[in-house]
Amino acid sequence: MLKIQITGTGFHAPEKIETAGELAPRLGVSEEWASGVGVAQRRIAEQTMPQMAAIAAREALGNGPPPDLLINASLTPVQLIPDSSVFILDELGYDDIPGYSIHATCLSFLVALNNAASLIHSGAYKRILIVSSEIGSVSRDFGQPESAMLIGDGAAAAVVEPAMEGSDSAWLGFAMQTWPEGAFFTEIRGAGTRRHPNGPLACRSDNLFQMEGAKVFRLSLQKIPPMFSEFLNRQGIGVDDIDLFIPHQASGHGMKTYERLGFPAAKIVNIINEYGNCIAASLPMALDRALKAQRIKRGDLVMFFGMGAGMSTATALMRW
Repeated sequence: MLKIQITGTGFHAPEKIETAGELAPRLGVSEEWASGVGVAQRRIAEQTMPQMAAIAAREALGNGPPPDLLINASLTPVQLIPDSSVFILDELGYDDIPGYSIHATCLSFLVALNNAASLIHSGAYKRILIVSSEIGSVSRDFGQPESAMLIGDGAAAAVVEPAMEGSDSAWLGFAMQTWPEGAFFTEIRGAGTRRHPNGPLACRSDNLFQMEGAKVFRLSLQKIPPMFSEFLNRQGIGVDDIDLFIPHQASGHGMKTYERLGFPAAKIVNIINEYGNCIAASLPMALDRALKAQRIKRGDLVMFFGMGAGMSTATALMRW
């Protein structure tokens, strides 16, 4: 048990809205098919990744002091070098605050939150800012309607600090598993050494998001239920003990599977229909929306869950 708490969150959704009906002709599908994916609309960025990050970060920080560490928990970088945290720090006007990135695809925020909790607990830092800012729309493959219909742009941030004296707030547990058999089910092949832009095998589609949705879904149905059971048993609790369940917003079909695990719809934070899959920003965006809607109060037992390319899954439990 790590005595930490989230003291502030921030949210940014770009103003430009792209509906399923507007996107359907570009994908060569019917509006009915597009609506059936479970994403009625998504936001399309007209600002840079650091600008979006800074908007969410400033809201999370509020009137408090600057952080003593910034963790960029995003998949979509500004460029490969330098690290994108540098550009976010520059946008925020910070000169001497350390920053780095945690890249765990869609799990980046949850992994960063676990990392921050450990750093706070160790005493290494006292006020950590985690930012997820994603512009996934530029990497959509319009020849692959299933995945292109899911992706949206957005940003969110959270500030992590030691729990206040007398507070029950704590990071109670974290578990992550990776199954490399799913490594090629979800990928962007370009930019690395395998399909370097200057290499003989490189092509345009290497820089676009590719997903074999049916294979991802089958593997997740196989792996997730036992992972959930093991995690809850280790914590000594059941699904009924969870006050709110905040998952990564992967897809409309994916969100429905959580009810099969025993979570009633009223306890699941579901924003996929309005914002789409905003990659690593999806989970903190959902967290912020739940807080703004007053669905979380101090003392609540909150469970987080996410899936990432690889394929990896992670779950965490927090006493708010």
